[in-house]
Parts: sequence; C-alpha cells; structure tokens
Amino acid sequence: MFTGTLTFDLLLGDVHSLKGKRSVVRPLVAELRRSLDVAAAETGSLDLHRRAEVAVAVVAPDAARCSDVLDRCERLVAAHPEFQILSTRRQFLSSDD
Repeated sequence: MFTGTLTFDLLLGDVHSLKGKRSVVRPLVAELRRSLDVAAAETGSLDLHRRAEVAVAVVAPDAARCSDVLDRCERLVAAHPEFQILSTRRQFLSSDD
C-alpha cells in the first residue's frame, strides 16, 4: 500500500479579500475531491488573500497508481486560469516504511 501527497503553492489572480479567496479555493478543493476521489484541503497561507496552499492525498496499492492520480491532480489545477502554480511538493510513503 502506498500513500502519496501533493502540495501546491498557488498565486491567486484577481482576488482582493479573504472572502474572494474562499470563493475560488473552495470550488477547486471540491472539484479535486469529486472528480479524482482524493482527500484535499486548503492547508496553508490561510491569512494571505493572494496565496493559497492546497494539499492532496491519495492511497493506492502501488506507487505508479499514486503517481498517476497526483499527475491528474496537477493537470486539473494547472488547467484553471485563476491560479498560478508557484511550486509543488510530492511525497510517497509505503506501508513497508
């Protein structure tokens, strides 16, 4: 069994308040959860209105499947023009660790 995580550091486009930030980040998190069946949440930069940190986690029987799901997550986020991906971090853990 493998667990994979992917953390995005995002720069938000035309957002001028924390309320505006919520209105673009929450739908992204919901779309990740719904369309890719992963755990997703806003995990950092909570008090900054133009930055967001979103993390995704997946559990799969092998590392290749984890990597495939995280690749699809990255493509989904990159397809949104209201976000600019500043960086990503991946981590894989196996049940043997």
